[in-house]
Amino acid sequence: MSSTNTVLTGRNGLYAAGAALAALAFNQVSSRRAEHRYPPVGRILDVDGVAVHVLERGSGDPVVLIHGSGSLIQDFMTSGLVDRLAESRRVIVFDRPGYGYSARPRGTVWTPERQAALLVAACAQIGVERPVVMGHSWGTLVALAWALDHPEKLSRLVLASGYFFPTMRPDAVPTTIAGMPIIGDLISHTIAPIQTRLTGPFGNRMVFSPARPPQRFLDYMPFGLILRPQQLRATAADSGQMPAAAARLAKRYGELKLPVTILWGEGDKLVDQSIQSARLLRELSQAVGLEIAGGGHMIHHVRPDLVTNAILAPGLPVPA
Repeated sequence: MSSTNTVLTGRNGLYAAGAALAALAFNQVSSRRAEHRYPPVGRILDVDGVAVHVLERGSGDPVVLIHGSGSLIQDFMTSGLVDRLAESRRVIVFDRPGYGYSARPRGTVWTPERQAALLVAACAQIGVERPVVMGHSWGTLVALAWALDHPEKLSRLVLASGYFFPTMRPDAVPTTIAGMPIIGDLISHTIAPIQTRLTGPFGNRMVFSPARPPQRFLDYMPFGLILRPQQLRATAADSGQMPAAAARLAKRYGELKLPVTILWGEGDKLVDQSIQSARLLRELSQAVGLEIAGGGHMIHHVRPDLVTNAILAPGLPVPA
């Protein structure tokens, strides 16, 4: 009986190894195809030895847009935000480290503070001074770190659908594991891309709910780039560190002196905005805020007009 079990165990191990190798090969081929189909939309900067992908459009006073977890530059392009802002502003959009075509070198813990420092250095390299900085979702942590650590390097903050205070998150343990060295690499190169392909449509519906994903988003977002192992690993690492990062930054919110606009969507399924954006609005005396009816988490897609107006002017946009 024991010898039979040993044989079965050995066969199962071979099957598992074969499945892992097949998944690895499939994901590598899919990544190469995605990069061929979706080349960089901007240019690649060398910022202190780190490759940073940046898109620039328009002219005028600068605006920097910082995307959330699991996303990339094209999120702001497909929402129409880049085109709207570029009519009167110089718009700068970065892929955060590990996303799109920006590198995420090993040996560095890519906290919001470290990511902000990289983007501040990138802005200095391309001659951007004191921009309005808008962060969406996880990107709000980077925007806040920018304002707290480099207050002279921006003029105003716009925080959309943010996560600002630590909470218990059921996804913290699996995402932390998926973002770890070795085991995280194994997961991101084998299971994670296939699993995400299967759950992606549901995820899109949830992130937009109670609104629906716009057809422009579904047609033009480069999902193949998002599904590459390196980006999935960056997403997991960022998600795993989110509560600790928010706890660390929250202790310093009283240091903020610049104007802050806080926007969030009614019915956000990803973040309980009553204990995030609404709370931050109460705590910052200089802040103004607006809940967008039916906006969900992706308010820049659902109401790009209101988000654009909030970026352009320090007051609040008036919903139509």
